Amino acid sequence: MTEEIRQLEKAIEEITGIARKFQLDFFPMRFEICPADIIYTFGAYGMPTRFSHWSFGKAFHRMKMEYDLGLNKIYELVINSNPCYAFLLKGNSLIQNKLVVAHVLAHSDFFKNNVRFSNTSRDMVETMAASAERIRFYEMKYGKERVEEFLDHALSIQEHIDPSLIKPRRKAEQKREQPGRRMKTPYDDLWSLDVEPEKKEEEKPARKRFPETPEKDLLLFIMQHSRILEDWQQDILSILRNEMLYFWPQLETKIMNEGWASYWHIRILREMDLTEEETIEFAKLNAAVIQPSATSINPYYLGLKIFEDIERRWDHPTKEEREKYGRLPGKGREKIFEVRELESDISFLRNYLTKDLVEELDLYVFERTGDAWTVTDKDWRRVRDQLVASRVNGGHPYIVVKDGDHLRNGELYLEHRYEGIELDLKYLEKTLPHVYALWGRPVHLETVVEDRPVVFSYNGKKCTRRFL
Repeated sequence: MTEEIRQLEKAIEEITGIARKFQLDFFPMRFEICPADIIYTFGAYGMPTRFSHWSFGKAFHRMKMEYDLGLNKIYELVINSNPCYAFLLKGNSLIQNKLVVAHVLAHSDFFKNNVRFSNTSRDMVETMAASAERIRFYEMKYGKERVEEFLDHALSIQEHIDPSLIKPRRKAEQKREQPGRRMKTPYDDLWSLDVEPEKKEEEKPARKRFPETPEKDLLLFIMQHSRILEDWQQDILSILRNEMLYFWPQLETKIMNEGWASYWHIRILREMDLTEEETIEFAKLNAAVIQPSATSINPYYLGLKIFEDIERRWDHPTKEEREKYGRLPGKGREKIFEVRELESDISFLRNYLTKDLVEELDLYVFERTGDAWTVTDKDWRRVRDQLVASRVNGGHPYIVVKDGDHLRNGELYLEHRYEGIELDLKYLEKTLPHVYALWGRPVHLETVVEDRPVVFSYNGKKCTRRFL
């Protein structure tokens, strides 16, 4: 064992003790040091054991090239599992690894305690390994090109699932008892022998909607109702859906999760006896992590600032807050743990991004007008609402299945729940053929373009649009 490993083990032990003293509650940790190729492979695939696909290779090439050119660097990766796996980049300095270890301990605490992660599988590493093995078997049996082509279709809509924590049960139809009807006996059929049946007018049954109510889970709907899918294709859709359900809470809590980890790595390292050189390097590293951007939202920075603001306001409530809400001083730390447990990015921003904080962080809305980007609004409510809107449905368009038997011809009719943000039309027109390949019949998508409702259709040959 090298001296470098001994120092790292000693640091991990010290950091873990400090984290527990702060009452962080995390899974048992497993740390591994990996070279850049392995770290960036895990980053591209999302997990160490996922199935192969060309899109993951494309992501790896881009990320690794940025690393080689010094444009970007992944210091660590952490997996939501029990035990929790954290992969450290080989070549990190000791202080870099100290920051990373404190950061991932807070991530593990978030994974374990936030309500959005309560239904996620904690053994997904093993599950994904088994799923990857099944897909490799399908490649050997049906051909690699055929399986990869099907994966192209399925991955194009993998985000369109329903990750609801609680699924509403369908109401069972209740049979109404007819008034004056006597009790049934084994001889009831004898009473009707001499009675001529009444002639009733034939009534055409009303056409039931299919589905009865709009379905958000497009992947599940196609998996269950497509008439052209083979068993192995349904299995692959099931694999992708389960994996997306695992990743979904991370999409819903990106700002909170990174803000929570940043909040704690700062406070944990403040408790450590760092050398002068380590203190300077830590300051540089931390500044690079939480540095605000002029053109986009840095989730590390925004999440950190909101958590710090919550702690300050609950530690030092105003006279009005004490009288109106009964808020007692010194409850800041207790409050942020409560927020960490119960909120998602949407409620986090909606409830705790205040006017004062928007002004302090100098947040604004900007849009492209002509060839230039210009600041269009600095009103704090508009800024907050824009941020909330960007986090709805994990940042993806909200699409529902409106009719699975459109025109009584088995065609699929989808509806985009438009809320002010238009779809990328080029992306839409390239995605509809993939949905057609999964459904096997013409596909329609209703949306809004330039404030006018429009339906895009794909019939297997070409994509058309029709304004309503």
